[in-house]
Formats: sequence, structure tokens, C-alpha cells
Amino acid sequence: MSMPEKAFPVSWDQFHRDARALSWRLSGTGETWNAIVCITRGGLVPAAILARELNIKRIDTVCVASYHDYTTQGEMQILKDVHPDILETEGEGVLIVDDLTDTGKTAGIVRAMLPKGHFATVYAKPKGRPLVDTFVTEVSQDTWIYFPWDMGFTYQEPISNGHKG
Repeated sequence: MSMPEKAFPVSWDQFHRDARALSWRLSGTGETWNAIVCITRGGLVPAAILARELNIKRIDTVCVASYHDYTTQGEMQILKDVHPDILETEGEGVLIVDDLTDTGKTAGIVRAMLPKGHFATVYAKPKGRPLVDTFVTEVSQDTWIYFPWDMGFTYQEPISNGHKG
């Protein structure tokens, strides 16, 4: 597995703007949702923003993890399931939220659990994009998104010094 070639750092301000843009897109669909199912951990921050902007009071979580070594993607495992009454309706009236869909593996699992839900992500890569109903920005498959909660403040080498991202 080769490392992604392109870096896409996202600041807190940019992420907030993009999550609010997702809220605008979702509000334009005319749909209303009675709950959010947030895919943890990446979906926690956008779920909080969408809950505020769309006035959704109920937030549940689903936690899907993959156990892998550094060369192969391992089995996906559900560490925390969705509340039974949400599963019972197959996700009808539910907004499923994540920060990003990458390969689509996690999205596929959650989609199968909640086939009537509306899946929204802030960012989408081509492999995962077909599983998402609404997103804001598409990035190439070989782009690595650096989310603000994964970063600290450090000196950045000028591009002219050979820095690539």
C-alpha cells in the first residue's frame, strides 16, 4: 500500500465552514430528520454542527473499526451499534453523518444497517462517493485529509525548500 501523495490540511475554521455548507445543502433537500446517527469518531464534530444548524435534538453513534496491520485492511467490526428503535425503522428519518468517505467500507456497513437513512459527509473520495447522498467537497483518492483535531501548530517549511504539503 503506497502512501497518499497529496496533503489536504483542513483548519478548524475551514472545517466549520464546510460543515455549515453541508447543513445548507441538507436544508435545501426539503427533508426533515428526527435523529442523527454519527459514525465515530470522525463524524462527531460534523454531527454537532449539523445538529445545531438543522435543529436535530437526538444524536446516536455507531462505531465501526477495522483491525489491520500496515499493509492490509482487516476485518471491519462494529464496536457500538445503533439504538434498536432506529435500526427497527431501517434508518427512516435518520441523517447518517461522517467527516469523510474514503474507500466506502465503513459507509457500506452503516448503509446496510440503515438503508433508508440519508448519508451525508463533509468530504468524499471517488471510491466512497457512490454510497453518500450529500457531501460538500470531493478530493482525489490519493489525497490525505489532515483534520484539525489531528493537528497541532508547527512550523511549516517553505515550498521552495522542497516541502510538498
